[in-house]
Amino acid sequence: MVNKKLYYGIKPLIPRNMQIRIRRRVVRYQCAKHSEVWPIDHSASRPPEGWQGWPGGMRFALVLTHDVDTVKGQDRCLQLMEMEARMGFRSSFNFVPERYEVDSEIRNALNQHNFEVGVHGLNHDGKLFHSSQEFEKRCTKINSYIREWAAVGFRSPSMHHNLSWLHDLDIEYDASTFDTDPFEPQSDGVGTIFPFKVMNQQTNREYVELPYTIPQDFTVFILMKHGGSNIWKKKLDWVVSNGGMVLLNSHPDYMHFNGNKTSIEEYPSQYYLDFMKYIKKKYSGQYWHVLPREMARFWKSNNYSFRFSN
Repeated sequence: MVNKKLYYGIKPLIPRNMQIRIRRRVVRYQCAKHSEVWPIDHSASRPPEGWQGWPGGMRFALVLTHDVDTVKGQDRCLQLMEMEARMGFRSSFNFVPERYEVDSEIRNALNQHNFEVGVHGLNHDGKLFHSSQEFEKRCTKINSYIREWAAVGFRSPSMHHNLSWLHDLDIEYDASTFDTDPFEPQSDGVGTIFPFKVMNQQTNREYVELPYTIPQDFTVFILMKHGGSNIWKKKLDWVVSNGGMVLLNSHPDYMHFNGNKTSIEEYPSQYYLDFMKYIKKKYSGQYWHVLPREMARFWKSNNYSFRFSN
């Protein structure tokens, strides 16, 4: 935690382009080191005890989510929503309440089109879990936005997480973890491609944890500079073969929609469109596609074993 505090203390002083170039070098070094567990950790395929399969006998579940890190990303939300709707998909959009002014008209449009709105931290400054006191202070504000937006889901910025503390949030699910991702600042994967319940044994409060199981777009396209969605497709096929939950977390901030030359932290939105087309063509009629809140309610209603308790 000391190193994380130091990093987020000096991060605002480092130009964005330099941050990305430094992280690209680090990722290049890490790739060979973690090749046995990324993008696929074979040990994560074991289903929970009592597993009965997805509704309707579907082969796998599909959940699409987006984190809206900046106002630039917010400005692209409706364009991304329309792209997904044309393909017959729905998703959740997670907004940062106090990093930029969250546009209520955009939130309303998403809700009206049967998409979902969630809360993405509070400030996106890397300090949410620095101490229990800091978390408690911010928790009150986060809960006020959860109520105001009628949200039921949360995701922490940078995938920082402390599953025990999150019981203080008024949520049905959290989505701040992953099956495997050694490139994240807090790189402890939860080792499963299925949701799981998190219970506080003192209070009996519980929520459902939804780990992402497809690598993040920023890692694949910005840091690793892959020129297409092949890694996404490879991981998708593996999750499908094991009957798991395909959960993708991508960012409109990094998607470039107008076809012009992209910046150092952008990739063509065509990569995401190609991924959706791949799912529809290869797995038509084989997936249970739901919003995160629908997945959480399904999982909570079933008596699968707890994977985490405190």
